Amino acid sequence: NDYVEHIAMTSTHDYHLFFTNLGRVFKIKGYQLPSGSRQSKGVPIVNYLNFQEGEKLASFTTVKNFEDENHFLFFVTKKGIVKRTHISLYQNIRTNGIIALNLRENDELLTVKSTDGNKDIILGASNGKAIRFAETDAREIGRTATGVRGMWIEETDEIIGAAIISSNEDEILVVTENGYGKR
Repeated sequence: NDYVEHIAMTSTHDYHLFFTNLGRVFKIKGYQLPSGSRQSKGVPIVNYLNFQEGEKLASFTTVKNFEDENHFLFFVTKKGIVKRTHISLYQNIRTNGIIALNLRENDELLTVKSTDGNKDIILGASNGKAIRFAETDAREIGRTATGVRGMWIEETDEIIGAAIISSNEDEILVVTENGYGKR
């Protein structure tokens, strides 16, 4: 996928963390982003972020408090590597960004999910298979660490989606690129 679509509730006092496919992260305060009308196109986010060549936006999240002891970031790469890191490690980010995780060769960051430390994770792969596990199965590690294998996939396959599961009451909607879906 060549684009990222997310909608997040936010305020001007919140911080926004923007993660790139190369594993870097940028931090912008809410009031630094322009407001717009419902019909306005908006401003390209790359005007605010110092991307390197070949770098593009992979994911973003909103942070109210970096000191919240129950706030973690859960990283997922296209080759099935996952990492769980406490939000406090991302408090001091320079304007030109910092490394959020080190990537293995030929891997890219797919998404970053915000969790409270007690959720389940579902990873879906391009081969049609999925895996569900407790996020605590991936122990908490440092900011620049690579992570651990979350799902074993063939070299030709990729992780194409990840979801946070709050309870066994949650339902999953899966939609293929050809428009087939099931709940």
